Amino acid sequence: MGEGHISVLAREVCDALEASLPRVGETPHGVYVDATCGAGGHIAAVLERFSPARVIAFDRDETALERARTRLCDAATPILFVHAPFSALGPTLEAEGVQADGILADLGVSSMQLDQGARGFSFRADAPLDMRMDQSRSKTAANLLEELDLPSLIRILREYGEEPDAPRIARAILDARPKTTGALAQTVADAMSHKQRRKLGLRIHPATRTFQAIRIHLNDELGELDTLLTDGPASLSVGGRLAIITFHSLEDRRVKQRFRKLSRPADTLPGLPIPESERQAPYSLPKPFAKGVTAAPDETDHNPRARSARLRVLERVA
Repeated sequence: MGEGHISVLAREVCDALEASLPRVGETPHGVYVDATCGAGGHIAAVLERFSPARVIAFDRDETALERARTRLCDAATPILFVHAPFSALGPTLEAEGVQADGILADLGVSSMQLDQGARGFSFRADAPLDMRMDQSRSKTAANLLEELDLPSLIRILREYGEEPDAPRIARAILDARPKTTGALAQTVADAMSHKQRRKLGLRIHPATRTFQAIRIHLNDELGELDTLLTDGPASLSVGGRLAIITFHSLEDRRVKQRFRKLSRPADTLPGLPIPESERQAPYSLPKPFAKGVTAAPDETDHNPRARSARLRVLERVA
């Protein structure tokens, strides 16, 4: 897929979205929305498989959008690039006067962001502690650690990192107030208990959960997801599908619970003369995606990042 980044579950995403196209009325190829455009890998896969009438691509990382523009500059399908988080999806589609026939959101951090040490997402290289997905915003992770108090940081590490050693790690971080990724990683490693170090083993760095927690809080990733789980389904045309790729349990739990709730028939009082057709849920969980799908072995063999990915799909049926 180019530039060192491989879009995960691209084949399964195309399968999920292509299956809904025959149900789209006068626009057989529909409007496809990529809520997390990145470098355009999923869009390229979609355009190779079928031809949407229009593509609308969102990303809050302006650098990624520029790469996607370059990559997709020769596409025959018109593409509108929007520099915005996917919480802007609902208002933008309403302003454009369209409903989507297919929406994709890949919630993973881009390999390009992780590989660019200066972005401060990874402890693989010592760099300024940044972690902003949208670099037009002013507050960095280092700024965040300067202003947090102990109870707030403990909550963040517990809630977004599920870190058992949250209190001792939070105290160490606030004592050190690290400014670089290397300093933060070392602070966490030194503070973590021997018990937790043994549980993690050699394959997982002690700072992994802390980096995840700070990144999620700084970028309001779960708040963004909650907005998408409200606006995304409402923005679908009848027969349209919302496909979301998650990478950890905090995201996947939210998506699974919201999709299940939307796909259940509305509760009604016993004895009311309401026809069965009017009790039908407006959304469904289409097969084979009802319980989510994961990457096939041929994908995980050449793209280890895909091992933790799970695709869930919701279809609007009424």
